[in-house]
Amino acid sequence: MPIFNVTLKESAPEDELKKAKDKCKEQGGEIKHEFTLIKGFTVEFPPDKVHALQTNDHIHVEQDGAVTTQS
Repeated sequence: MPIFNVTLKESAPEDELKKAKDKCKEQGGEIKHEFTLIKGFTVEFPPDKVHALQTNDHIHVEQDGAVTTQS
């Protein structure tokens, strides 16, 4: 399963982060890491169910990927 980064939008209430984590677990996801500097987490999540997260107006969801630089 792919890994997704989930972060709480700046204007969102704090409890929306817990709701997002609960939704992930309900949909078969597994929390892999919780961020400390920003309000968010990474989750291994079924790609066919990611729409359930993307419809939440309080969080931002993006698939994790490799970061490269051009030389």
